[in-house]
Amino acid sequence: MKIIADTHTHTVASTHAFSTLLENVRYAKEAGLCALAITDHAPNIQDAPHIWHFYNLHVIPRQIDGVYILRGAEANIGENGSIDLEEEVLQKLDWVVASFHTPLPGTPGIEDYTQAYSRLAENPYVDVIGHSGTQKYLYDYRRVIPLFKKYGKIVEINEGSAFSRPTSRPNCLEIAKLCKEYQVPVVVNSDAHFAMQIGHYERSLEMLESIGFPEELVLNADKSRFLEHIRRTKRIDLQ
Repeated sequence: MKIIADTHTHTVASTHAFSTLLENVRYAKEAGLCALAITDHAPNIQDAPHIWHFYNLHVIPRQIDGVYILRGAEANIGENGSIDLEEEVLQKLDWVVASFHTPLPGTPGIEDYTQAYSRLAENPYVDVIGHSGTQKYLYDYRRVIPLFKKYGKIVEINEGSAFSRPTSRPNCLEIAKLCKEYQVPVVVNSDAHFAMQIGHYERSLEMLESIGFPEELVLNADKSRFLEHIRRTKRIDLQ
């Protein structure tokens, strides 16, 4: 299985990342990727760019050096599955990853995160459920993953979080197994905070192969499948 697009990457606009967009494009091209999503952090996290960053993404060409560009964001999930970008901004974006980066208020438990993810699933602007295997944001996978299927969400297999946090590994494996069971599409992403991470998904792919995960459910493992999804859901023709 070969990944042909990375739909979760960061630039220096997120201040704990270390590469420019052009550096990311360079490594994406060297890795043989056809597309790259820019998904810098949305406002409710300390290192986020100014909101004008998201309003101004339109200045970035649709294609740079042969690599298609998706103009996006990584939104932060909050109470009741809310995200920290207004509809006016979301309407301007091609691609939205939604992730937990900070705990819910109070002393939240599994039920609180289950409710948040369940409500998030209904948000039509969210494309991808980002790195949801994080141990401190546990939710009821079996209850929620069918909702991701129902509402057309894509579940991320995140090369960074799944293996940089050992406690997340069994959770990521369980999520992948349930995506296979319920036929939920996934994307394999680097979550790159440095350009040289782009194009490296070895551990994620090894995990998927270990459970016989169907290649046809990996949205970004086939160029035609990926570009058709973008055309159909975003009305953007990258051909």
